[in-house]
Amino acid sequence: MHIYAKVIKRIFDIFISLIALAFLSPVIIFCSVIIFLQDTGPIIFKQNRVGKDGLIFLIYKFRSMPVNTSNIQSSEAVELRITKFGKFMRRTNVDELPQLFNILKGDMSFVGPRPPIPTQANLVKLRKENGALGCLPGLTGWAQVNAYNLMSDERKALFDAEYAANITFFMDFKIILRTFLYLTKTPPTY
Repeated sequence: MHIYAKVIKRIFDIFISLIALAFLSPVIIFCSVIIFLQDTGPIIFKQNRVGKDGLIFLIYKFRSMPVNTSNIQSSEAVELRITKFGKFMRRTNVDELPQLFNILKGDMSFVGPRPPIPTQANLVKLRKENGALGCLPGLTGWAQVNAYNLMSDERKALFDAEYAANITFFMDFKIILRTFLYLTKTPPTY
């Protein structure tokens, strides 16, 4: 495996997540206050996800649904289950900011396959078979910048395998650039 994937990528993740947390701290504080005022309860939503080598970890997100909403995939979330501010956070992807702490802890990387929930057994199995489960999951990834939510598990796993076989600085830079381009497009509706 290339030295970038083994060492440099982790150093990059730590350095950039620290800078991002410092720079975005006003946004994080603002969102925390709004979430609490709108629907008192936990500010952070924690969910089990499948990480590197199939290990389970807790992913952090800003809570965008009312307290006591059942634990489901975001694709199953219906309009009525998302708070008003939650709709804004999801549309702008601000709800993902707490994952900077997952990156800092080493549960995730900036770039890698998106971490599935444990009930997505088929996707986990496919990633295990193609070697992509050996990667740290990412805040963004090769499948995400190629229309992730519209893909079958098999197609996602193919993109994940392609990434796992080609982890380089240039590949990560390309994915991050495409992520920023995606975020500037018209936001999705929920």
